[in-house]
Amino acid sequence: MRRQRKRTELSVEDMEFRATLLRSLGNCLEAADKLSEIYKKTNETLDLILGNQLEIKHTRTEITNIIQTPDSRPEERKNQVNDLKCKEAKNTQPEKQNEKRIQKCEDSVRSLWDSFKRTNIRIVGVPEDEREQDIENLFQEIMTENFPYLVKEMDLQVQEARRTPNKRNPKRTTPRHIIIKMPRAKDKERILKTARERQAVTYKGIPMRLSADFSTETLQARGEWQEIFKVMNAKNLQPRLLCPAKLSFRIEGQMKSFTDEERLGEFITTKPGLYEMLKSIL
Repeated sequence: MRRQRKRTELSVEDMEFRATLLRSLGNCLEAADKLSEIYKKTNETLDLILGNQLEIKHTRTEITNIIQTPDSRPEERKNQVNDLKCKEAKNTQPEKQNEKRIQKCEDSVRSLWDSFKRTNIRIVGVPEDEREQDIENLFQEIMTENFPYLVKEMDLQVQEARRTPNKRNPKRTTPRHIIIKMPRAKDKERILKTARERQAVTYKGIPMRLSADFSTETLQARGEWQEIFKVMNAKNLQPRLLCPAKLSFRIEGQMKSFTDEERLGEFITTKPGLYEMLKSIL
């Protein structure tokens, strides 16, 4: 009986592992298709831009030649230049459209990377030599030290645990971050919410930080809010950075959110107090 139970347990574990592996493989194939489509559209857009740039360059060369030709009559020269300027203006319109297409492609790639990382937790501040070959259990210890009730309530599983970047830079004074890949996004969100509420998270008494993991572009966009975030936090406006890079805060009893500094700048012109607070930053 015991042997049969063990076999049944092993087979169930094996089935769960295979199901997880197939889901991961399916996600990878889907992402590869999307990347291929984005790559194709980006190449088409770049070809269009290069073609338009060549046409604009030829147009400017023609304008220069007409102006420098001494035999041309002033009136004819003026008309030719005006015609070519109109032609150049028409060429710049598709160039602007192409720039928008490129931006859209970049946003799609960023969104794709963020979706890959949507179940990841980034751990900052754990010493470099701490349990280097046993990071998964290290995460278990961090959870037990800070959130023992969560460990009891959740079926805490880890799909992947690693340092990033993979190779250690001897010139780097701060420890590399740790990336923990959870099987479910809701588990990640629950852990991060609890960490925010607790505020002080430690490992063996050493202060550290848990955060969501994003693409490089999204991390950069979130970083651009930091100075504004600090000012708002000091004024008790309850600022928050929402996914992927949106700033939210409370003003006059209402929550407001903005995706970029330009829109926030337009908004603060209608709020004198907020304008005085942020005018030196925006």
